[in-house]
Amino acid sequence: MTLRACVVTISSAAVLLAAASACSRQRTPDRPPPPLNPRAASLADGFGTMDRLVDAARKEGALTVVGLPGGWVGYKEIIARFSDKYGIKVTSVMPEASSRQEIDAAARLRGTAQAPDVFDVTLEVAVANSRLFAPYRVTGWADIPDEAKDQDGRWYAAYGGYMSIGYDPRKVPAPASYAALARPGTTVALPGDPRQVASAFSGVMAASLGQGLPDAARGVNLFARLRKGGMLGRPDQATTVVDWDFMNAARAAGGRGAAAWRVTIPKNAVLASYYMQAIDAAAPHPAAARLWEEFLLSDEGQNLFLKAYARPSRMEAMQTRGALDGDAAARLPEASGDPVILTIPEQDKAKAYLATHWAKDVG
Repeated sequence: MTLRACVVTISSAAVLLAAASACSRQRTPDRPPPPLNPRAASLADGFGTMDRLVDAARKEGALTVVGLPGGWVGYKEIIARFSDKYGIKVTSVMPEASSRQEIDAAARLRGTAQAPDVFDVTLEVAVANSRLFAPYRVTGWADIPDEAKDQDGRWYAAYGGYMSIGYDPRKVPAPASYAALARPGTTVALPGDPRQVASAFSGVMAASLGQGLPDAARGVNLFARLRKGGMLGRPDQATTVVDWDFMNAARAAGGRGAAAWRVTIPKNAVLASYYMQAIDAAAPHPAAARLWEEFLLSDEGQNLFLKAYARPSRMEAMQTRGALDGDAAARLPEASGDPVILTIPEQDKAKAYLATHWAKDVG
């Protein structure tokens, strides 16, 4: 007999028993919610329900963020959406701060009205400063890849990206590799000094990949050749910019020179990175900080990152459940090959090499 047949021939007595059991469950009093604890490590432990978290955050009425430029992964829209949805005033301090500067700012501003509640930092900075962060596992915790979260919940990725090459096809052909950047007539730019700016460092390291393995010397040598050939320039003047795909794609969609800008990710040279979220252990607005993280990791927040060409950390799970914005996903730059995420020892080794050789070889 098949499973379907078994279901069809279930006895009426069994049906009545199941119905009686269901009614009995319905009459069981609801478990009382936990005592309100705005600094708890999860929604269930501190609030019980999302409604109680929202109420607690609204009573605080404010959230302070640091290091979130409006043009970075759609944060201008994300902040506005969060503020409008929950009626919480969001103050942004030092929007251009680097990850390390975010941590320094928190120490300097602690106890003032501008003390930040939350951070958006690189993996390296998150790991190095985890003792400063409050553990909090968002509702979508299980969907975040293991390599993109601290098991204690002190930091976790909301989004990431792939290093890419943006170029003006009116002036240069599509580069098939990072080595092709040395073609005569090309002017190449990084988004800053790779010894100070994380995205510029990742650009050098993307150029350093060989058969999926990083070699900082290979990346530095390429940019040294570009400098020697007079081919390094500023991002606003270059024909080619090495940057995260979400930045190059946003420029192609609506920034300066958008009509001509294109984005490519060289085959089998896919450098990936996540950006980590964290709550300050001394956050002045602990409930609002936790609501902010819940919003960023919700389907709505993840799709807002995707709309800005960033790759949500919960992307795979959302796609499986049909919750992903398919149109936005279809606009992401194509990538071919296994993404490479640098380990912290690999980053440390590469940064030590750049500290010794960049000024001497590139200037």
